[in-house]
Amino acid sequence: MQYTRVNGTEIPSLGFGTFQLEPADARRMVAHALSTGYRHIDTAQMYKNEEAVGQGIQDTGVNRSDIFLTTKVWMDQFRDGDLQRSTRESLDKLGTDYVDLLLLHWPNPDVNLEETLNALMDTKRQGMARHIGVSNFPTDWLSRSLEICGENELLTNQVEYHVFLSQRPVLDATERAGMALTAYCPLARGKVIDDDTLKAIGDKHGKSEAQVALRWLLEQDVVAIPKSAKEHRAEENFDVLDFRLDSEDMQAISDHLQGDARQISPSFAPDWD
Repeated sequence: MQYTRVNGTEIPSLGFGTFQLEPADARRMVAHALSTGYRHIDTAQMYKNEEAVGQGIQDTGVNRSDIFLTTKVWMDQFRDGDLQRSTRESLDKLGTDYVDLLLLHWPNPDVNLEETLNALMDTKRQGMARHIGVSNFPTDWLSRSLEICGENELLTNQVEYHVFLSQRPVLDATERAGMALTAYCPLARGKVIDDDTLKAIGDKHGKSEAQVALRWLLEQDVVAIPKSAKEHRAEENFDVLDFRLDSEDMQAISDHLQGDARQISPSFAPDWD
């Protein structure tokens, strides 16, 4: 397993995401992912599959201490008191006493950020979360969060990041802060398949376009959390730890693919850099 090391913590660099997985699929695929070798599982209150994720974990018999488990608090639970209460509900659904990482799912301008972050830090003080962080925070929101929380408190910023979307400002900001960047939607909702640049690089290494796209993220020390409802795809996504991309490969992706093909852009999304 490859790890991203930040703030004295090792995060498995390749995780299994559960966004848009129905409960039955989430339970089945989490169990299969763990059996395949994944040790990082990502879910969220908004996904409405936390209970199934917890059942999938229990189905495998893998020790809870060997799994890096992430969930996210939804925007309507950002008030002090609401956030802690909703976290306890998430823990009950997941069947665990703690999560390894608890994230704010999106910025919420309707709730005072200091109040929300203090509540988030309180979940860590209470032992409900071993680490805390944010998701979908552009650099201005991240900067304000760091001022409130101080150094070495926020572990990661989870954002959409893939070969078709440059996230250089956010990536630079997390690196300066000593944080990790976690990439969701790392395969651009399947759009990496049949891309000529990725196919050429994949042919060179005996890998698929999706595997090259994931390896490109890992080469940057970015955490990637691909999801799939198909066992063979989850296995293929995990099979990226036995090769490296060289500087020529990395440059080809930067030259030919990096742009602004954002796949996730809800009405409440913040303005990006």
